[in-house]
Amino acid sequence: MIVVLRIGHRPQRDMRVTTHVGLTARALGADGMYIAADDRGVVTSIRDVADRFGGEFFVEDKVGWNSCIKRWKQDGGVVVHLTMFGLNLPDVEEEIRTKEKILVIVGAEKVPGDLYQMADYNVAVTNQPHSEIAGLAVFLDHIAPNALHREFPGAKVRVFPNPCGKTVEEL
Repeated sequence: MIVVLRIGHRPQRDMRVTTHVGLTARALGADGMYIAADDRGVVTSIRDVADRFGGEFFVEDKVGWNSCIKRWKQDGGVVVHLTMFGLNLPDVEEEIRTKEKILVIVGAEKVPGDLYQMADYNVAVTNQPHSEIAGLAVFLDHIAPNALHREFPGAKVRVFPNPCGKTVEEL
């Protein structure tokens, strides 16, 4: 199980980016997303996509990040904090892949310093400034089993690969 925890979300500023964090998480193998803020608009947008395009994906807002991390660890999960200051992903991905329950923390603004100590892994996909969406996508591509070949049962819409144009089927 892989779940994303989005912290530092600012509803007036980060709605689009946080929505894209959720959509990326869903598309590339995560099972759900917690948002450490109150933003029903983001929740509604992600749920709408999951409903139309299928698959099992939950999203929950108003989550206290600190208690979420503590509860996750008490339940036997590991916490991975994506940060450009962490260990390089290729150096830890094999070990992380063996874990059954992974909480991936994706920050928006400057994250609290405590987070670095609370995380089991501080992981960098690169040590250069980059988008949190890109970081999550690369991480999931390396960690989630068959992330690029997932099936999404219950879809109402299906998109088919097409070398030139769009092929969409309403189910």
